[in-house]
Amino acid sequence: MDPVHALRDAKPTPFWLEDPGRPQANSALTGDVRCDLLVVGGGYSGLWTALIAKERDPGCDVVLIEAQEIAWAASGRNGGFCAASLTHGLGNGFERWPNELAALEQLGARNLQSMEEAVTEYGIDCDWERTGELDVATEPHQVEELAELYELAKEYGDYELLDADAVRAQVNSPTYLGALWDKDGVAMLHPAKLAWGLKQACERLGVRIYEHTRATDIAEVGPGMAVRTPYGKVFARRVALGTNVFPSLVKRIRPYTVPVYDYAVMTEPLSAEQLAAIGWQGRQGIGDSANQFHYYRLSADNRILWGGYDAIYHYGAKVRSEYDHRPQTYQTLARHFFETFPQLEGLRFTNAWGGAIDTCTRFSAFFDTAYHGKVALAAGFTGLGVGATRFGAEVMLDLLAGHPTERTTLEMVRRKPLPFPPEPVRWAGIGITKWSLDRADRNGGRRNLWLKTMDTLGLGFDS
Repeated sequence: MDPVHALRDAKPTPFWLEDPGRPQANSALTGDVRCDLLVVGGGYSGLWTALIAKERDPGCDVVLIEAQEIAWAASGRNGGFCAASLTHGLGNGFERWPNELAALEQLGARNLQSMEEAVTEYGIDCDWERTGELDVATEPHQVEELAELYELAKEYGDYELLDADAVRAQVNSPTYLGALWDKDGVAMLHPAKLAWGLKQACERLGVRIYEHTRATDIAEVGPGMAVRTPYGKVFARRVALGTNVFPSLVKRIRPYTVPVYDYAVMTEPLSAEQLAAIGWQGRQGIGDSANQFHYYRLSADNRILWGGYDAIYHYGAKVRSEYDHRPQTYQTLARHFFETFPQLEGLRFTNAWGGAIDTCTRFSAFFDTAYHGKVALAAGFTGLGVGATRFGAEVMLDLLAGHPTERTTLEMVRRKPLPFPPEPVRWAGIGITKWSLDRADRNGGRRNLWLKTMDTLGLGFDS
């Protein structure tokens, strides 16, 4: 079957947001309100911050405002991979914070476990499955790279290096040459249901949530802060910003992130025969080891979500709804899907969508404060925010409290990444880097002079 034909009935909407359990949006804020803590942003970052703030101090008066609806942006559009890693993988963590890697891995493992406990405690029905993840090699040089990574990884968790026969016994694709299996460090979940469940948990603890309430301006007012919205203001003692990919209210932070658009397609449910043809009984998440990589997983009803590869940056760092769809990328994803699983020929895609990810030059979250410590922010999660945003929430609350903790003393928390250069240098640099990464994938992983220079500067990255 022509891969394009398999897309003919695909709806241009995120599969997760079609769930019949989607809650009604809350009303917008009208008039002025006062609180102890204002959280700006109703994605994972803001929701975890509001929830943990109430857990730490039930008497804290918390307000959360969201410009659209809970789970509307990245929190309802991602692949549903919830990783323990706080550093965008062991390799990136080792390159940037080798002396802190053990502590960061321990904190990441505790963070993932705390998420699992919160899902249970608050009765959040989000299809949580602690299945782990397979990082698969589809080119010979990737087999060697995974073997090197295994030597590092085995010190920090439950990993197993698989040869071609071993990985194909778990998931049957003719493209697989080997894999590194992280057995415990990744969970699969329904991303929108997690966000909606966190919303319900927050409200149960007394958080006031206003949707369709965009923060348009922030200013210091006496001993606290004032945040303007279209129909009123919020006066708060402290403010936590969880806006991530959207332009920060703290303008000096804006050069540190850029929006990159990522896309995914979702298949119809697999029949028992189709599922048997590919195996996948362990239901692990899967990602390949290319620079321009794919990620994919099974949903609770045995659909395959297939995403990644293209990472699209638009000149001027624009975030626009028209960028949420890119038919040429959907075609590429469909073609690669059937190359990976030719035994599934005839399967159709029901949904195709995209969304923006906030990335920074070190590809993992950074943190900062403003207005004399009254405002804290976290940003730059680069696609691993499903899990790491909870850690980021803890950091923001620690920073607002003003007392050093195990988290705030980390170099990762104390130092920010390099900012991106202004346009047009930014656009040209990202374009050259993407071209170079594609060339490396096609050339045995060999990185050209541009990528080697970026690596030396601490800027080398993948898609």
